[in-house]
Amino acid sequence: MSGYRYGEYHDGPDPLAPPYDVRAALDEMGDAILSGSTPLDSLRDLLRRGLPGAPDRRGLDELLREVRRRRRELRERGNLNGTLERARALLDKAIGQERAELFPDPSDDARLREAELDSVPADTASAVQQLGSYEWRSAAARQTFEELRDLLRREVLDSRFRGMRDALANPDPEAMERVRQMMSDLNDMLDRDAQGQHTQQDFQQFMEKYGEFFPENPRNLEELVDILARRAAAAQRMLASMTPEQRAELQALIDQTLDQAGLSEQMARLGEALYARRPDLAWDGSERMDGDQPLGMGDAVSALEELADLDRLEQSLAQDYPGARLDDVDEAAIRRALGRSAVDDLEALRRIERELEEQGYLRRQRGKLELTPKAVRRLGETALRRVFDSLDAGRRGDHDQRDAGAAGELTGTTRPWRFGDEQPIDVVRTLVNGVRRGGPAGEGRVSLSVDDFEVAETERRTAAAVCLLVDLSYSMALRGTWAPAKQTALALQALVASKFPGDAVQIVGFSNYARVLQPEELAGLEWDMVQGTNLHHALLIAGRHLDRHPDFEPVVLVVTDGEPTAHLMRNGRSWFEWPPSRETLELTLAEVDKMTRRRATINVFMLATDERLKEFVDEVARRNGGRVFSPSADRLGEYVVSDFLRARRSR
Repeated sequence: MSGYRYGEYHDGPDPLAPPYDVRAALDEMGDAILSGSTPLDSLRDLLRRGLPGAPDRRGLDELLREVRRRRRELRERGNLNGTLERARALLDKAIGQERAELFPDPSDDARLREAELDSVPADTASAVQQLGSYEWRSAAARQTFEELRDLLRREVLDSRFRGMRDALANPDPEAMERVRQMMSDLNDMLDRDAQGQHTQQDFQQFMEKYGEFFPENPRNLEELVDILARRAAAAQRMLASMTPEQRAELQALIDQTLDQAGLSEQMARLGEALYARRPDLAWDGSERMDGDQPLGMGDAVSALEELADLDRLEQSLAQDYPGARLDDVDEAAIRRALGRSAVDDLEALRRIERELEEQGYLRRQRGKLELTPKAVRRLGETALRRVFDSLDAGRRGDHDQRDAGAAGELTGTTRPWRFGDEQPIDVVRTLVNGVRRGGPAGEGRVSLSVDDFEVAETERRTAAAVCLLVDLSYSMALRGTWAPAKQTALALQALVASKFPGDAVQIVGFSNYARVLQPEELAGLEWDMVQGTNLHHALLIAGRHLDRHPDFEPVVLVVTDGEPTAHLMRNGRSWFEWPPSRETLELTLAEVDKMTRRRATINVFMLATDERLKEFVDEVARRNGGRVFSPSADRLGEYVVSDFLRARRSR
């Protein structure tokens, strides 16, 4: 028998985990949206916090903290002048070994050599260049100087090709010739690609020949270019991060090393090609490295390369730029910086964003994130549920008028069919009547007569034309009442759509002008940063809605925090004046009188307590017979929904 071993699955997300319920994410967003946030801001907040109900998954904020922690660790890991320090140490060692060899020799040649060593410049690059032609008397000094040259050669190449230091651990003329040939072939391949003549087969042949120089195992030329360009840019930033003296000294060492290796021309050619292909990388700028451990050139470039990755990750994970999306985050950079688990966390966040769009809750219109009608319905249900949670059970009720008719809901009872009935036929009761009357007609058939038919009893509901007028003026935002007003509008819309589908509801927003608000607008709606509370225009629009439904019971609800300060002139322009002009008040009250003649009671929900507003709403109540409420902002929805239900029951 073959054996099986079972253990915890570590290679990514659990493939057997149930699909994520994106509705929970929408509900989390809804909390922010119903509090006045925009859909885009609420989605960003959700992604920053992480998945609701999934504590093992990190959000963007936690990933950002990991990125910043890793960046601090890199900056504190070492300093950038390690190669210079090692080169100076080896140079001093070689000179010391040579002096030890010359000291016992009494000849004039030994004194001349000592004088030449005394004249060696303090600058490391100049000293290496001057001693390049010196004939060493000490074998140990010669070996140390060659070790210095090997160090520089390996560090310089490793600063451009990750892993080159290991490939040249035991350098020989053939190995350096192979490096020169590799760079020549690489530059030729880049030139052919620029001319549109490169193929994937060319790249594969190149990697088969020189793969040991590229431990990253790139899959195509674009990946190879990205690897080399990021490292070349990091090498540039390493030089820029040094003091001017250190930079000049190291650059001179680099130039000497490349000249001696016969690579200056090819390296310059490669650098130009990489910059032309990836000018978007951070080629300029500097980094601060505060550690005590000296880093070699290759290690320093690797650290700066990773720091550049972390800087780009921080920008993309912050998602604080126009049009930001999680698709902007480089998955490969996340994997390099934080490991596979961070990639899984990022994919889980992407799935939220993707599923919200694919399942029809979010859409992007001209770069702007919007809620769909489907999402608005769910948020309205959430707002309504909150309102009902705050209501006492005894205060809830229906508004049914028990009157059998053509429209309404089933009562569960039936009655005999009469000519003209439009109620649905109760098939089961009709067949039972036929069987009872005449029995089966044979072969499974039942004979029916007119008297056998029964219809399902329904109860008619009175229909209402509902107008909710919501103040959108800037003062609503200043007083902190805008978010409750929006929640109330959503809750009322959901209530009418779910429990009273026969009602005709219209929500009108008003500031300097008034406008009809569609249900899908409500969730993402923002206040108007303009002057004016044009209740006159809002009542005009509401009146047209009531006139279109003359047989419906009129329900008018007004939510405002200020007296009217604007009216609509005959030319269609809005006129604003504060304190309110006499004309504004007269025109507004004239529309109130029209509502009274339509038998429409206006109930006003007053969200401020200033005297002028009180005087105005008292006059509205006196003329119209409606009621005035002064709820706190957090109980506005409860008051509006309760009043609507009371009005519908009374009808």
